[in-house]
Amino acid sequence: MTAVLTPPRTGRPRPVPPLRAELRRGLGPWTGAAVLAVVLVTMYGKGGWQGRWTDATNLLHVAVGVFCVPLALAAGCWQGGRDRRRGTAELWESVLRPPLRRLLVAAAPSALWPAAGLLLADAVCLLSTWPYVSAGRPFLELLAADAVALAASGALGHVVGRLVRWRLAAPLLGIVGYVGLVLGADTESPARWLDPANEHGYFWDRPVWWYAPASIAWAAGLALAALLAHGLRPARLRPLALAPLAVAVAAASLILRLPQDEGPWRPDPALARPVCDDGTPQVCVTAVDAKLLPEVSAALAPLNARLKGLPGAPVRWVTGPDGATRPGDVELPDPWWDTVRGRLTRPDLYLNSAVTWLFSDTCEPGAFAGPNAERASVVHLAVAEWLAPTPEEGYGPATTDAQQYIDRLRAKSPAEQRAYLIRYMAADSCDPDEVPVP
Repeated sequence: MTAVLTPPRTGRPRPVPPLRAELRRGLGPWTGAAVLAVVLVTMYGKGGWQGRWTDATNLLHVAVGVFCVPLALAAGCWQGGRDRRRGTAELWESVLRPPLRRLLVAAAPSALWPAAGLLLADAVCLLSTWPYVSAGRPFLELLAADAVALAASGALGHVVGRLVRWRLAAPLLGIVGYVGLVLGADTESPARWLDPANEHGYFWDRPVWWYAPASIAWAAGLALAALLAHGLRPARLRPLALAPLAVAVAAASLILRLPQDEGPWRPDPALARPVCDDGTPQVCVTAVDAKLLPEVSAALAPLNARLKGLPGAPVRWVTGPDGATRPGDVELPDPWWDTVRGRLTRPDLYLNSAVTWLFSDTCEPGAFAGPNAERASVVHLAVAEWLAPTPEEGYGPATTDAQQYIDRLRAKSPAEQRAYLIRYMAADSCDPDEVPVP
């Protein structure tokens, strides 16, 4: 039998690759955790976004631009000045690895950890939105562009930290970044669409296909140009940094050609498609709120029972970007404002708003005037309060002056109430003399 000889153990630990070592230490992991916490706390504090992909994507985008990009800039700047604060900068210069490679390894935690924290937060928020969504899809390409912008911010901050010999450079860079991003998002020029903090809150749109790739090229090009300009040695190689800078400028010029108002967003007919019930009057919501249709119909059921068969009553209640497009259509308030996690939390509030919208005509200037104008206003308020009582104190206008008319309407028999509604809906609500007194 032949014995198998095994080599003796040397006792030397296997060397850790430089990139793995850099990712494990320093401020990088804490920055990723901070980004994760900031995004989740911001989304939790906002509420109401679980139910529509466009709203969830938009809020995630704004949270990144307003809070996380300045955080990544400050953290990257502090990480970039680490070797100088420790007095090891000259020691690292003596290492045989190329300067650019050393810079990329050192900057990796500043770029990768914030992006990883953001992607994890995105996954948590999208998974918590998925059960309540009716239609559409999350704009994953925009979330990817946000992650690249965050990584680029960390890399740019790292380069600044290596160049600026001042301990307050990191917090100052974060503050300047925050102010600049907020002010840039509020501008009226197309340059706002270059800003990671820009906001778009229209629920029936989709971005043009090239906007996310152009945004990625814009952010990544700037960061790569800064890294090459700082890390390339000898100096004659530094013009190579102009290549990614040219890509960034080309992407920015493409984005700057977008329309000033709508930017990269275009209407999506599939999201705005009406979805209706079979009631009378019919209740229609858009496809993005299809799961809410049973709850909206139930909230409007008491009002529909009173209006059914009346001359001048709505034929359809509609909501969405197209509004009332057919004869007999009456616009509904957007149910999103009273929705949490895909549920209509206050049907009484929604019903009250629907009645207010039903009887809120836009009158010509000076039409609603005369000695009976004040009384007509009180009657309008009384009818709305009778059909959909104000659900709680402090909501809506005070009804003290209208109480006498409310009591009269409640005291009438069902036939008398129906007869009054017919007269009320047939009258010109903008002419105070025509509004019938209960």
